[in-house]
Amino acid sequence: MFICRRILQLGALSALLAGCSTTTPTAAPSTSLAPQTAQASGTTPIRIGPSTPTLGPELADDAPATLTPSGALRPEVRTFVENLAAERQLPLAPMVSALESSRYNATVARLIAPSPPGKKVWRSWLTYRSRFVEPKRIAWGVEFYNENRDLLNQAAQRFGVPAPIIASIIGVETLYGRNMGNFRVLDALATLAFDYPDPAKPERATMFRTQLADFLTLVMNDKLELETQGSYAGAIGMPQFMPTSVMHYAVDGDGNGHIDLTNNTQDAIMSVGSFLAQHGWQRGLPVFAPVVLPADPTALVDGGLEPKQNWTTLSAAGSQLKPGATSDGWSSQPLGVVDLVEEMRGTAQYRVGTPNFFALTKYNRSYFYATSVADLATEIEARVAR
Repeated sequence: MFICRRILQLGALSALLAGCSTTTPTAAPSTSLAPQTAQASGTTPIRIGPSTPTLGPELADDAPATLTPSGALRPEVRTFVENLAAERQLPLAPMVSALESSRYNATVARLIAPSPPGKKVWRSWLTYRSRFVEPKRIAWGVEFYNENRDLLNQAAQRFGVPAPIIASIIGVETLYGRNMGNFRVLDALATLAFDYPDPAKPERATMFRTQLADFLTLVMNDKLELETQGSYAGAIGMPQFMPTSVMHYAVDGDGNGHIDLTNNTQDAIMSVGSFLAQHGWQRGLPVFAPVVLPADPTALVDGGLEPKQNWTTLSAAGSQLKPGATSDGWSSQPLGVVDLVEEMRGTAQYRVGTPNFFALTKYNRSYFYATSVADLATEIEARVAR
């Protein structure tokens, strides 16, 4: 997708912006989120009114995000909050007060805005991989793993997701908690909900209004603080969960009655395991099948985010097991051929993904992202103290 700084804070953003993905999702999409839309994940969608931005980039940074010049709530904001209060049985006055306090953030709008027309961004798997599977992140991953070995193993036992995969996701998302974002989530979501910088994409403003609704719901239920900070897209904590994911997949890992993804490593680790388990991760299955594909496997690639091939089809096309490998476990599962492209060169690497690979793409709709998580996990696992 874009530069490393932007990718760092967007892991939990991808499935929400499904429309941002390229036809073949081999690079992180332009505003990648990770939880599902509210409707897909079980939240009752609220009636949010028209989503076409009315002020957008004409607003000054730190101006009120939701108010008219006279100081009243903008009509679309008033409709949004009144419907939210009525349909989720939440108190109206404190939510109005919260929205009145929100500020427009021009940096948020700039970071999430589409690339200028005509500017070609070449997708490169090797460049992308080098940002995440690199010495510093590997070393810190080994440190994080050894410091949290018991917690990671507990999560692996509970959810079936290997400890190195959980550690790797936290490493890719936030450098193991070192970069969780310093944007006020309320400001980021209000900016994108009511002044999304691309009027041609009203569905994205709608999506951010759903996230804002879920954020306010969590605040009203004492699940999040109003002053919570996160990424410029509103993702929260070590695993960079969007509010909808906090609502549906976050776990109280230490049993203290409160979920804290920013300061509580146990909650963060367990929540990553919970998210993947609820998105199709299968215990004991590898991420990639040990397969040697035919010389030109391009016809086997469909570019989707669900596995649609099987071992019978791949074998008939000339695929073979790697030397010494067996077909136990994975060969009865649906499979997908993953292309990791070097667009400028017109080349690609190919791998065969199992359902666990595609579970990783539910965290971020990107072949590059899921493969980087798997590769970083492999590097961490090879180096951790036994």
